[in-house]
Amino acid sequence: MKSPSMKSKFPRGAAAAALLAAALVLAGCASGKRAPAPVEDRSTAPRPIGAVVAQVDPAAPQRVLPGAENAGKPGYYTVRQGDTLIRIGLESGQNWRDIARWNGIDNPNVIEVGQVLRVAPPVEAIARPVAAASVQATPVPAQGASSPAAPASAASAAAQPASAASAPRPAASQPVAVASQPAQPQPAGADDDIAWGWPAPGNTTVIAPFDETRNKGLDIGGKAGDPVLAAADGRVVYAGAGLRGYGNLIILKHNNTYLTAYAHNQVLLVKEDQTVRKGQKIAEMGSSDTDRVKLHFEIRRQGKPVDPARFLNR
Repeated sequence: MKSPSMKSKFPRGAAAAALLAAALVLAGCASGKRAPAPVEDRSTAPRPIGAVVAQVDPAAPQRVLPGAENAGKPGYYTVRQGDTLIRIGLESGQNWRDIARWNGIDNPNVIEVGQVLRVAPPVEAIARPVAAASVQATPVPAQGASSPAAPASAASAAAQPASAASAPRPAASQPVAVASQPAQPQPAGADDDIAWGWPAPGNTTVIAPFDETRNKGLDIGGKAGDPVLAAADGRVVYAGAGLRGYGNLIILKHNNTYLTAYAHNQVLLVKEDQTVRKGQKIAEMGSSDTDRVKLHFEIRRQGKPVDPARFLNR
């Protein structure tokens, strides 16, 4: 009798199983040595849209803003968010044009948050006293078209270059205001010797009194078109609508100590660098940038608001 063949002894299925088992044995012998995991090249991997990778060079010098060495010193001011030269002038009791000149600012629309500005006159540049002569008032458009473009806020200017080629120019038909010139200092105490008068004639009604935190002056009621009067002899250092919250505004400088501000007018009757006399009509009452017709009147002593009633009722 013939012996069974290899084919009958190892069926096809059994042969396949034997081969698989042998492969597993060989794999087990090599299991002690694992292949390294693949390395992902992240430097070339695509980044999500909007992802920003900061490239900081520690050796690169940090930019120093103009005047930084004077930060915190008396007579200097550090620019904050939302500031303009007009507001800085009002807060420091100075003409914004003088501040621009003292700091070598060619374009008043370009100031930066953190920049430090001189806001007190240099020793060799004492502001001139107010001239006694009166100048006839002439109507000025309510939007302050006779004045150069109002300086922009520091928030918008921070995105511009630190310097500019030229300052904003007034309309061709309007004269360029002349900056204040140095003059002899006034005697001690002379700055406080001012004869003040009410900035609105007749029976004025104070609709909101002075409050150091909420209302930095007096709000005086009236009708649209009522006259607004200069409270004392002075010189116009600003006439326009470039200071937010004040509408059509006039600022008078009376001496080295005092400024007055007249806000929310509907018509301005004076222009920058014009000399005015106490009681002269400088504007007409209105409701620009406010909810009702009124005159907002401020007296500032060295830039700090003081209660006008203390001075007007003497």
